[in-house]
Amino acid sequence: MHHGPVDASSPAARAGIQTGRETAEPVPEGKTIRVTPGESIQKAIDSAEPGDIIEIARGRYVENLHVDKALTLRGIDRPTISGGLTGNTILVTAEDVTIEGLIVSDSGASLRDQNAGIYLHPGAHRATVRDNVLTYNLFGLWIERADDAIIENNTITGKRDMRSPMRGNGIQLYNSQRARVIGNNINFVRDALYVDVSHDALFEANLLHHSRYGTHYMNSYRNLWQNNDVWMNRGGLAIMEVRWQHVRNNRAWANSDHGIMLRTIVDSIVENNVVAGNQRGFFIYDAYFNAILDNLVVDNIVGMHVWAGSKDNDVERNDFISNREQVRYVAARDQFWGAKEGNHWSNYLGWDRDGDGIGDVPYEANDMVDRLTWRHPMVKLLLASPAIQTLRHVSRQFPLLRAQSIVDPNPRMQPFNENWREWLGKHYPGTR
Repeated sequence: MHHGPVDASSPAARAGIQTGRETAEPVPEGKTIRVTPGESIQKAIDSAEPGDIIEIARGRYVENLHVDKALTLRGIDRPTISGGLTGNTILVTAEDVTIEGLIVSDSGASLRDQNAGIYLHPGAHRATVRDNVLTYNLFGLWIERADDAIIENNTITGKRDMRSPMRGNGIQLYNSQRARVIGNNINFVRDALYVDVSHDALFEANLLHHSRYGTHYMNSYRNLWQNNDVWMNRGGLAIMEVRWQHVRNNRAWANSDHGIMLRTIVDSIVENNVVAGNQRGFFIYDAYFNAILDNLVVDNIVGMHVWAGSKDNDVERNDFISNREQVRYVAARDQFWGAKEGNHWSNYLGWDRDGDGIGDVPYEANDMVDRLTWRHPMVKLLLASPAIQTLRHVSRQFPLLRAQSIVDPNPRMQPFNENWREWLGKHYPGTR
């Protein structure tokens, strides 16, 4: 049971994120088997013993491989394994398999059969897939009920000649625990990362771009998202129907809809992210008891779109700079952000007579001017005029003209992030 907003400084709050990998008895390293062009990789797999290393020389091999024992498939000088546009190019059904240094291409195109470049079948625990190029596959990598996978430093590109809804996802992670997805470059797929019912995972330093969603993520607990770059998608990070997430140090920019979506999320920490040049920086829907801290929200059409309750969140030390609308708030009562330390609002019109760095009057979003600009966008041409500033002051004097609002009682006069100008002008083409 939760009793209030999560305390981001509490060790207990962070202790819920577990990214360790369960270990098993190591498979003894066996002999090395070398395969050269003209030879069959599958025959080498069939004749190998658990623990063997199959080294594949540079060349093109048209085969659909089935790895059913604990082996290492290692490419030498980047050989290509082509699935011939049928089925899965590589199917893994054994535990403790490593696949590295390969170009894996040309899976089938059946969404019903979930064709993938590499398919980790249920039970293929502790797989390692690293330093590969997965190209022109329906799904780049499908991981289903395969725990403790390490997926790192792969480049994944989908079937670019197919319409986006008909493509598969870059990495599909389903009902799999403790995955480590690190340093992958994923593009031109349906969703770069699709994650469902997968807990205690780490997603770090991935480049997710030119897809429908950078991340489509739901029903998963105790996961850590850090230092990912997400750009030029329709939606950036979509974190939905979850709890106990830690989303930190990510950069989401130039997405045609949202940068970061927080939908039906509780007891989570969202901190130190840069959200710039999106249609909506944050879209926050049905979010409770979260900490939203130290984020830079800059040069979006709407900085934060807050809807469906979304209350009892700690929103502190964020910078809201040069968004056309700082906050679009839809609710029946005021919400107070910045009650402890305040946020910075670049359109704040108050003053600081005592010089303590905090404005003397509260900041309010959703005032009469904001509502006018929603209904009549041309009003934005007058935002810097004395008439508009006067209208803002007048609306504060007449409560009947006032709408429910986000209220910051401690607006900071200066931004927390000194490098905010670096993020101006990073827009999705055609949205400005």
